[in-house]
Amino acid sequence: MGIMSFLREKMGVILVIVIGLALFAFVAGEVIHFGGSFFRGDANTIGVVADEKISVQEFNQRVEQNTEQYKQQSGQTSVSPQILGYVQENTWNQMISRSIITSQIAKLNITVGESETKSLISGNNPSPQIVQMFGNPQTGQLDRAQLNNVLSSVNAAKDGDPMKKQWQDFVAQIIESKKAEKYVALVTNGLYVNSLEATDDYEAKNKLANFQYVALDYASIPDNKVTVTDADYQEYYDAHKKLFVNKQELRSFKYVAVNGAASKEDSAAVKTQTEKLAQDFKASNNDSLFVQLNSDTKTPIVYRKKGQLDPALDSVMFSAAKGYVYGPYLSNGSYNIAKLIDSRVGPDSVKASHILISAQSAGGEEKAAAKIDSLKKLIQGGRSFDELAKLFSDDKQSGEKGGSLGTFGRGAMVPAFDEAVFNGSKGELKVVTTQFGVHLIRIEDQKGSAKVVKVAIVNKPIQPSEKTRSTAYSKAQTFLASVNNGDFDAEAKKEKLTVQQGTDVTGIAAGIPGLDNARDLVRWIFKSEVGDVSEQVFTAGDQYVVAQVSQVKPEGQLPLEAVKASILPVVRNKVKAKQLIEKMQGAVNGASSINQVAQKVGGKVTPAQNIVLANPVIPGVGVEYSVIGSVFGSQPKKVSKPVEGTSGVYAFVVDGFVKPAPLSNLVKQKQQLAQMALQRSQGQLFEALQDKANVKDYRAKFL
Repeated sequence: MGIMSFLREKMGVILVIVIGLALFAFVAGEVIHFGGSFFRGDANTIGVVADEKISVQEFNQRVEQNTEQYKQQSGQTSVSPQILGYVQENTWNQMISRSIITSQIAKLNITVGESETKSLISGNNPSPQIVQMFGNPQTGQLDRAQLNNVLSSVNAAKDGDPMKKQWQDFVAQIIESKKAEKYVALVTNGLYVNSLEATDDYEAKNKLANFQYVALDYASIPDNKVTVTDADYQEYYDAHKKLFVNKQELRSFKYVAVNGAASKEDSAAVKTQTEKLAQDFKASNNDSLFVQLNSDTKTPIVYRKKGQLDPALDSVMFSAAKGYVYGPYLSNGSYNIAKLIDSRVGPDSVKASHILISAQSAGGEEKAAAKIDSLKKLIQGGRSFDELAKLFSDDKQSGEKGGSLGTFGRGAMVPAFDEAVFNGSKGELKVVTTQFGVHLIRIEDQKGSAKVVKVAIVNKPIQPSEKTRSTAYSKAQTFLASVNNGDFDAEAKKEKLTVQQGTDVTGIAAGIPGLDNARDLVRWIFKSEVGDVSEQVFTAGDQYVVAQVSQVKPEGQLPLEAVKASILPVVRNKVKAKQLIEKMQGAVNGASSINQVAQKVGGKVTPAQNIVLANPVIPGVGVEYSVIGSVFGSQPKKVSKPVEGTSGVYAFVVDGFVKPAPLSNLVKQKQQLAQMALQRSQGQLFEALQDKANVKDYRAKFL
């Protein structure tokens, strides 16, 4: 196959490298949540990294490329709003990563020379991208013959040849990847773990503590018996200010949602409609056409084995007579009717090979079919199927094996492919068109036998009627009219509508818990001010929504008032802790044993065995950092002072420590710690660069 066909087949890999930029692999998985005010930025700028602007056109182009890549990999022709949001977020991360790291590389003047580039492509230790592109699927090793073939074709190509441009772009990304590798090495090569750190880590994981404790739970004081003052809030806020830095603007809102989902009457109407269709289905002589005309979901009519049908059908169709119609029956929110078209005994599994010619590589489906027809004639004339598969198949993974797909059961392939191989005969050549292209299939073998049935299914989803939607919308519209002249909560109560909360929503959110596909609503929220009521009824799935903006948390350090509600539980526990510490201290004073402390506070003594510092969990209680830290810093047989924990106030006595065996391999321990530090450092490095880059996110204006 020609070099252009090869490169087209590999474009999925190239796109991943170009778009994903392999040079940023060390930050893969990092999620960037930087943000900015909705109203800043200009009409064409979707983000800023340091002084570099990212245009909305460039961002949209990358999103489109990544979306197409997702479609190719998943075999889907469209993407859901949730998947689109995922693609948009990943694209944003990629672009921010690229900008940040490229800037650092330029400042340090990190370069990759000509000889080094040559070595990365065809040397003894080639780039991972080269191995991925030209690797043998069976061995994972570089196929140098294939690489040299491409290099020869590229060198012979004239300037301006698209193939040459593709190759140059690919090499450019390999070079950038190497630069990034060098940059990371400058930082990580300075990491060092000394012997003391290794020894401390070993003891933290292996030294055991046995102790007994008494706890006064915060829950022992009712919340309504505690008064939280402004001073209490301020004390906690001042001690934990770093927790209240917003990396992007967040907004909260209250809303009422009128349910416009299908009613019982709507369900009954769909059932009646399906019952009428069932009678026509029985009389139909063209079941495939009947399904195409009447079913909302076009389920392929193919042979299926037991266990592959809906459970309701599985129990009846394998013993029914041809032409039997079952239903209507309810399944996954739809009324269905099913007709048994045929039943037979067929193979359980098939061994097959194929040659795939995609419409993309051939220049259209007709050309792909013509090429497959030519290959079929060559094989019928005596040419080797295996050799032609290696040369021409666009499925490189099977092509390397002479087109072999191995042995597979029913349902493993797409329906048209399945139908061809399971209903054909051993040794037969068949041509099938699927969403992947045109296939020339050779049936190698068929094994086993089992009864299979071909069932045609007509599907009618239960959907709200126009009357149901109109009634719900009118109710929401009435509420909107009333709330514009009154109090949101009071009017909701009057209309017997429940007020719900949407908390800390980001400007790019596609939905929130309970409201799917709510992008229009979120977009309005980020254009509005606190107290604003929506000027229209928003549709979110089956819900008709009226909303009011209740809070704006801007980017940066949040004021105390903005976080008061969220910190109330922990501040209230802090107030309880002061009371419980006083009570526990009174019990500890003069006590010679933990049992005496328990008796004074009306508690009980609980033992804790084999606790390690590295896993500060009290069995049956949970994580208690302060308590376990205090235990390992205490002397045995001595009643402790009260310790404020996460779930209560504690006093304890250490029974003793069990020291671990001496560290036998200090070098290995240091290596393990160094590896952990290396893994952490790469993410921490990028976080530091993000902070310094002062990333501004204006996506909420455009998405």
